[in-house]
Amino acid sequence: MQVHPARIRSLAGPPPRSGSVVYWMSRDQRAADNWALLHAASLAGESGAPLVVVFALAPAYPGATRRQYAFMLAGLAETEAALRAHSIPLAVLTGEPGFTVPAFLHSVDAGVCVTDFDPLRVKRVWKAAVAVASPGALVEVDAHNVAPCFLASQKREYAAATLRPKIHRLLPEFLKPFPDLPTFPAANLDGFAPVDWRAAADFVQADPSVPPVTGIVPGSAAATQVLDDFLRDRLEGYAARRNDPNAGATSGLSPYFHFGQLAPQRAALATLEARSRAKEGADAFLEELVVRRELADNFCLYEPEYDSFEALPEWARKTLAAHAADSRPYLYDRETFAAATTHSALWNAAQRQLSREGRIHGYMRMYWAKKILEWSGSPREALETALFLNDRFALDGRDPNGVVGVLWSVGGLHDRPWANRPVYGQVRYMNERGCRRKFDVDAYVARYPEQAA
Repeated sequence: MQVHPARIRSLAGPPPRSGSVVYWMSRDQRAADNWALLHAASLAGESGAPLVVVFALAPAYPGATRRQYAFMLAGLAETEAALRAHSIPLAVLTGEPGFTVPAFLHSVDAGVCVTDFDPLRVKRVWKAAVAVASPGALVEVDAHNVAPCFLASQKREYAAATLRPKIHRLLPEFLKPFPDLPTFPAANLDGFAPVDWRAAADFVQADPSVPPVTGIVPGSAAATQVLDDFLRDRLEGYAARRNDPNAGATSGLSPYFHFGQLAPQRAALATLEARSRAKEGADAFLEELVVRRELADNFCLYEPEYDSFEALPEWARKTLAAHAADSRPYLYDRETFAAATTHSALWNAAQRQLSREGRIHGYMRMYWAKKILEWSGSPREALETALFLNDRFALDGRDPNGVVGVLWSVGGLHDRPWANRPVYGQVRYMNERGCRRKFDVDAYVARYPEQAA
């Protein structure tokens, strides 16, 4: 059950010593297909030490609402059941992770704490606090990317074209089947009662004004079903139809990837199995699933201010600044955007899809963000508004993919300069006429009327 050593890096402390093995689950919230959990299980099996999984439940998370917490907690409840079937307990620690995780590690005399890789700032701050206070070693395993992010590249990549060959060189080494999670002796559960999930939900202090979504079932079992349905029913037409928001051609997997309820590597392996009957669709999906998604992790890992105007390419900052004083055809504040009360029926429909369903079609997300640029007082304001709305309403917000998607749309990240025009400068332009050439705009608008059915 050896995990590839290049997936693992030490964050602090001496080599692992005797004592309990703790897996601090954070980004990858699943029992199956989890390299970080497999590494922790391997360490525990080799030493005969007990293994326990902990999840540090912060009372609030930047940008998240009750919507995201409800989806996450439902998935974690399923994960707990799967872990207990292998006699592995899950303990939920309530409070700020920088305090609760070290306290737990001391309480069980942990010799090593394994955690999963995450490039986002808040997670890195938590890990730095744990590293200082941990009684033993703290190691990080990239269980989220097919090619480990910190191995694929040691710098911020300019575009997909520069990262793609590096990832492709690593795929034969890392795109391997997952071993099964071992089952531990029943005594490994001693002292750990099942989690009180109602109490965990009551502990959360996130904004309750954005309700949970009803059309997406959380959890690893649902994620696997969604993946199977996509590969069976929609993969063949994915390349040709993915940019039509009326076609229902997309995978629908992004919320499950975001919360770690499905391993992207599992999706990649399954897609490769289906490639013989749907080559064009499989290749297009693998480009998005592996190269583009891992490019987003690369950007957030190596760009400290990844969610700021300063993180945009130099050419984009210059051209947007040069056009910052241009007259805008319309000006809206954040509240107007959030309420979907602009002059544009198409833009309002996109915002309503996001606010009601917790997701927005990928092509429409580009249009949505670019019009926020066009109708905001400045490029900085537009960037802040788009990130805020995406994080607030999207199940897959607060994620490297969301950050990069907004920065690509608003500020040309991972793109190239285009023809110069008002407001946009040389950032790629989109308008409703272009949308009408691609899909039935009126049909899309009709799906999201002002009053939800």
